[in-house]
Amino acid sequence: MPTLILVRHGRSTANTAGLLAGWTPGVALDERGTQQAAALPGRLAGLPIAEVVTSPLQRCQETVQPLLEARPEVPAHTEERIGEAHYGDWSGRKLAELKDEPLMEVVQAHPSAAAFPGGESMRAMQTRAAEAVREWNARVERDHGSDAVYLMCSHGDIIKSLVADALGLHLDLFQRISVEPCSITAIRYTRLRPFLVRLGDTGDFASLAPREEPPSGDAPVGGGAGAP
Repeated sequence: MPTLILVRHGRSTANTAGLLAGWTPGVALDERGTQQAAALPGRLAGLPIAEVVTSPLQRCQETVQPLLEARPEVPAHTEERIGEAHYGDWSGRKLAELKDEPLMEVVQAHPSAAAFPGGESMRAMQTRAAEAVREWNARVERDHGSDAVYLMCSHGDIIKSLVADALGLHLDLFQRISVEPCSITAIRYTRLRPFLVRLGDTGDFASLAPREEPPSGDAPVGGGAGAP
């Protein structure tokens, strides 16, 4: 079965503004995110990518654009099911305000029970994304062979949920996973089990350095803005 390269979109204007973007239209890459996207073709230069599949949201489309320009022969597709979580009434709100919502404690500690007001549950988010991956695995294997490599550009919570699915982790543990903007995660699927072979690789270790403010222990909903 194929190897899936999961790329989180580059840093966005919502990331730097501390907003939970969700499906809010018009959320683009910021200057750093544009630089991250421009570097992506070089980072992936050694991989024979058979297909590119991306979330319909602007920040993901912008992230893969330099790669598609560098490889015009690679087919590109849009897949709604790997779009961001539908945060409903939380969409577009400041994360600093949302941290005091009672639901945020559930999102952090018991996400399998969390459903966003006017949006979807985190279980539904994971289910649709995992179903999309399994269908694309079968399609890519059929069209390109069992050793093919393909790429999906998606969002922080989607990628974390797919990693949890691949590792057989309960969704309640997925907040322990971190994927920064424009990081690369790779999952090699086989007939019996998936193998996580890369997780959140940015090639930059700056985010591991001590910070002025110690981390709160909460996971950044939506994936966060990455290293300062």
